[in-house]
This record gives sequence, structure tokens and C-alpha cells, in this order.
Amino acid sequence: MAKGPGFAKPAPPKDAFEESYYQEHIKVYPAAVEGTVRKVKWAILVTLLGIYYVMPFIRWERGPGLPNQAVLADLPGRRFYFFFIEIWPQEVYYFTGLLITAAFTLFLMTSIAGRVWCGYLCWQTVWTDLFLAVERLIEGDRRDRIKLDEGPKNGAYFGKKILKMVAWGVIAAATGGAWVLYFADAPTLLKQIFTGQAPFIAYLWIGILTFTTWFFAGWMREQTCIYACPWPRIQAAMTDEYALNVTYRADRGEPRASVKEGKKLAAAGEPVGDCVDCYQCVAVCPTGTDIRLGSQLSCIQCGLCIDACTSIMEKLGRPTGLVAYDTPINFDRRKEGLPPIYRIVRPRTILYAVLISGVLGFMSYTFIMRGNAGVNILHDRNPLYVTNSDGSVRNGYTVRLLNRIGHERNFTLAVEGAPEGTRLEVVGIDQNVGGLPLIHVGADTTREVRAAVIVPGDKIKGTSDDVVFRIVSQEDKVTATAKDFFKAP
Repeated sequence: MAKGPGFAKPAPPKDAFEESYYQEHIKVYPAAVEGTVRKVKWAILVTLLGIYYVMPFIRWERGPGLPNQAVLADLPGRRFYFFFIEIWPQEVYYFTGLLITAAFTLFLMTSIAGRVWCGYLCWQTVWTDLFLAVERLIEGDRRDRIKLDEGPKNGAYFGKKILKMVAWGVIAAATGGAWVLYFADAPTLLKQIFTGQAPFIAYLWIGILTFTTWFFAGWMREQTCIYACPWPRIQAAMTDEYALNVTYRADRGEPRASVKEGKKLAAAGEPVGDCVDCYQCVAVCPTGTDIRLGSQLSCIQCGLCIDACTSIMEKLGRPTGLVAYDTPINFDRRKEGLPPIYRIVRPRTILYAVLISGVLGFMSYTFIMRGNAGVNILHDRNPLYVTNSDGSVRNGYTVRLLNRIGHERNFTLAVEGAPEGTRLEVVGIDQNVGGLPLIHVGADTTREVRAAVIVPGDKIKGTSDDVVFRIVSQEDKVTATAKDFFKAP
């Protein structure tokens, strides 16, 4: 059967001393397909893109003086807002926890169903699917696109290509524009963008993201997955013989033969498989991979070949499932005539699930237990201490007080664990309560002050002692502490 453009062709013979490891790019023309997998992928695409484009416009009331955008990375205000969650710069460890959770989740998904992330959820897959849908709408399905590219370069050719590029550009610009809306009030910034009043940095990032979206989803496509992405080379370590993968069941499909040839072979008493060598599984593949050749780096496990093969089997009145999700161990078991087994719950998946639960549980606990006030201490490094003329020793500190609620508060600052006679002095603070300096901190903000702890020389116990700084809110008596050290000769 003639395979036509879009399928891999055998390389011409080369001299043994002129062997090349360079793979010339062969353009892939994925055909449209209908079926269960395709419906699932459309649903995921619409859901993910809907969330991405709509999320910046969702409102969430937080009180006077605070932004009412549900999801916002407020860089000038040094805050990240996600509905009822507010993350401060000092709490960047939450992002670390999210990254660790995302990594373990990816490992778990891979151990259960191989490259399911690549085939269904990866942004490269999602936007490439959208760009391909636009391409089919303008240029037609696979055969029409091949014919257009191989035909004369006339007005119809350039008209369709230009229209496609414009449509891709609009999608790419919307993608870049939506991203910057997460960093400022979305309605305000959107108006500024269209009226030419937005900051230069906004236009710069829109331009960068517009180009990268167009380049990777429209031009690079499968080359990104095959050559640029490191995950296909890593995920092999996360899978095993029980992981579900899109599989061609060769024990049932081989030997291949067309319908006509199969009838002749069957009449002659020769064995014949269910695969009719129609190449539809290859035609619909976005990377041009022949799933019948087994597991390959280029296969992103999108499952569209399942829909293609299922439709052919149904037309021929043969059982479906020739291409389906299966495991390597079942491939071997069928050869031995044994029934298939499926084990999603196994030590590997249990470990990943426990790690995910542990990280999320720890983050949830720390978030629930965190107070609405905080204090951070930074000891002066140069010098670590100063010996005064009266023999006392002074240590300098930078004290940062955090007020996480929407109204002003006054905090007293005390140092605990220091020897008797210790004095605490705060630069620029004259007010005090009970002999302790009183520091005013504005609503939902921080204040940094310079403090000195002075210990009489005859009271010093050692060269380094632990001290605890404690702040107490005078309005609601909320306290917070931070531990540091006092250095002496």
C-alpha cells in the first residue's frame, strides 16, 4: 500500500564510512479521528484552556485595600493570592512544596499509565491540538493538506496559509495576553493593553509568549516532544511492566494482511491476523509514529491510534481492542496463553501516593497553623559583636515584623533567654509599653527595624548563647517568636 507523505521513508543506502546520525525532518499530516479517546481529549482541552483564559477575570473579595482578583501574582505588593490563600515572600517554601508535589504526581501518573501527561495534559499537546484543529478547519483534513502543499503555489495556496497564520497568531497572542493578566488586575491591564497604555514589560512578555506559542504549537509540533523535551528520556525510570501504555497487540494482529489478501491466506489455511495494514493508526498520530513497531520514544501515548483502529475493526465486524491500553507483562502473558493481570496498586504507586499525601498534609498543617503575625531576625555579620567602653557587649539585629491582617497593629518587642540586666534598644522607636519598645506595623504589610541587644560584661555566660525574640500584638495579644544567638568574646 502506498503510504504517501507524512510517513517515514527508508533512508537511501550510504557508504559505511559516510554513515549519518542526522534525521531529516519529515512533515507529519495528522488526520482527524473520532472516538472515545478523541472526545476525552477535547473535553480536557476545553477545560484546561477555559481555566487558563478565564481565571484572571474571576473576582474574590478580600477586604478594603486588597486586590479582588482570585488568582494574582502581585509582584509590587510581594504577594501571591489564590482565592482565600495569601502567600508572603517569607513563605516561598509553599511553592517548593507544590513543585515537589507536582513531581511526585507526575511520577505516579507515569507509573500507572506511562506518558499520560504527555498525551493528554501537557501544554504542548493541548495547544498543538488546538492549532491542528484550526489548520484542518482552514486547509482541510490530511489528504487536502498534502494536496495543498504539493500543489501549485497560487492564490488559493497563499490565501489559506495566510489565513491560518493569522488565526494561529490570534490564539498565540491570546495565550501571551492571558499570562500577563495573572500579574496585574486583569480588566484594568486588558484595557491598557488595547489602548496602548500598558507598561512596556507587559507588551514584551506578550510578544515573547506569542512567538513561543506560535513556534512550538504551530511550527515545531512533534519535534518538541521527540527532540527537545527531556521527559521521554526520564520517564522510563518511573515505569515498570505493570504500567498501562497504548499497545498494539501483536499476538492478535500478526501476520498483517489486507482484507483481500487475508481472505486468500485464510482460504489456503495460512495464519492471518486482524491487522489489515490500513495505516490509519499512523495517519492519525500527531508524531507520525507506527504503534505496531512497539514502544518508541516518539510515541506520546495520546491514544488517537486506539480510536482509529477501533473504527476500522467496527467496520470490518472484528473485535475491537487490537490497539488499546495494556501492560508489558500482559503482552508476555498472552504469548504464554495466560489471562491478563492489572495491578495499579503496587509498592511503586503506594510510595508515590504516600509521598504526595505527606507533602500536601505537611503544607496544609503549616498553613492552617500559621499565625497572622510573624517576626524574622537577621543577625549582623560584620561585626558579630561590639565591646563597649563599659565592658558590655552589643549585638546588632535586623528585625522584620509581619502583620497579615487588614488593619494596623502595634507590637511590643522583647528578648528572652538573655542574662539579667540585658537591654533592648530599637532605632527610631520612642514609645514603649511596660519598658518594651512599641512598634507600629501597617495593615497587611511588614516593617523592618534595627535593634541592639546589650549585655553587661559581668553577666555574659559564654561566647554564644541562644536568645528568643518575641512580639506581642497589643490589639489581640497574638504572639510570634524567632530564635537567634548572642555572640560575645
